[in-house]
Amino acid sequence: MIKLNFPNYSFRFKNSENKVAIFDEIRKKFVVLTPEEWVRQHVVQYLLLEKKYPKSLINVEKLVKVNGLNKRYDIVVFQPNGEIFLLIECKAPEVAISQQTFDQIARYNLQLNAQFLMVTNGLNHYFCQMDFENEQYVFLREAPEFRS
Repeated sequence: MIKLNFPNYSFRFKNSENKVAIFDEIRKKFVVLTPEEWVRQHVVQYLLLEKKYPKSLINVEKLVKVNGLNKRYDIVVFQPNGEIFLLIECKAPEVAISQQTFDQIARYNLQLNAQFLMVTNGLNHYFCQMDFENEQYVFLREAPEFRS
């Protein structure tokens, strides 16, 4: 896997059915190592180690209904009261972050109402704060500090 625009983290790997798997601390299991999963696992470590987000409030790859369709979000960070603090969309490094990517996370957020959004392909990271009143987002320099 290629070097991403994150600090170096240590991961656990194993071979399973001729595929490499990486251990996901949040889901507590090994998952097939795809380029997108490589980005997702770096984001999880970034949230835990750099931003000090509580592991118990992070959720990875769960179902969300969007316009009656079943979709999966990549990562969500909850607040202790159950509201969603941060919604994260991960793409493989070779996938350029485009308006379409922001449209996708915005559609998910219509259901989830996260205060903050992050979009990353592991090389480029974008952070936004939602302005629900004006129906727009404001770009930030980095991920928000966790507030309980």
